[in-house]
Amino acid sequence: MHSLSYDRALDVGQALALVRQPGARFIGGGTNLLDLARSGVERPLRLVDVSRLPLSAIVELPDGGVRIGATATNTAAANHPLVRTRYRALSEALLEGASTQLRNMATVGGNLLQRTRCHYFTDPGFASCNKRAPGSGCAARDGFNRIHAILGASEACVATHPSDMAVALCAFDAVVRLQGANGERSVPLCGFHRLPGDTPEIDTVIAPDELVTAIDLPPLPCAAGSHYLKLRDRASYAFALVSVAAALDLRGGVVHDVRLALGGVAHKPWRARDAEDALRGQALAGARPLRHNGFKVELARRAVVRALRVTGGLT
Repeated sequence: MHSLSYDRALDVGQALALVRQPGARFIGGGTNLLDLARSGVERPLRLVDVSRLPLSAIVELPDGGVRIGATATNTAAANHPLVRTRYRALSEALLEGASTQLRNMATVGGNLLQRTRCHYFTDPGFASCNKRAPGSGCAARDGFNRIHAILGASEACVATHPSDMAVALCAFDAVVRLQGANGERSVPLCGFHRLPGDTPEIDTVIAPDELVTAIDLPPLPCAAGSHYLKLRDRASYAFALVSVAAALDLRGGVVHDVRLALGGVAHKPWRARDAEDALRGQALAGARPLRHNGFKVELARRAVVRALRVTGGLT
């Protein structure tokens, strides 16, 4: 691992000034960035520590929604009463991610910005990875692609997004609050992460000198009884083959509201809006499986049904 400079930001203004230096990157818990730096995938020259900024509060908003500060740890967010009682699937998703030790370090803002766990990306021994080395090709397309995308992929990249938390946030229409040199802006979570297209090296719409300051969740009655289902190869410390965040408002046999988002199937959290509209078998209508991951199509369909049955009290 190469040498690094380190600065601890005392306030947001200082953080934004420091990150404009060449090769500077924000760091919160550091659980993803430092791993990638050790392997040589990422090569930051300066780390700007934002973990001590006063952005960790989790508070109720005037409209009844909830704001989660970007430096809140995954553990703090998962166990906060406002999150556990009003957005149950979000709490479940956070608790399904990584180990207790990592959740105690990882921040909510960093969770959003973690990069894919595609083995061809995380191992520089593979020369062909457009996400790591643009223009080099995608080794996963003709390689072992069991964990890769079946929705929204491109010829340039078939990697999947690893965050459990982001899937639940997408289902609940969360909004990401950003601050940069030009002021503040808000981006819907479902539009925060990008599909790969021809530029898979660009993961999100955030500018290099912007900082995630908070995530806002709107008031959503059906989220209180929601459910996050994660299907993976082993019971702990494994990324999702398929996951589902589901919320259902079922009264008198009538669906008043339904929310569905999928993880482990695309380059970003995948909001299944067609399935929400029709509430029958449309979540995987556009699936394009590869040689080794065709099983994900049926696995995702069954996961959607199972998650909806749990959140609707039908099990």
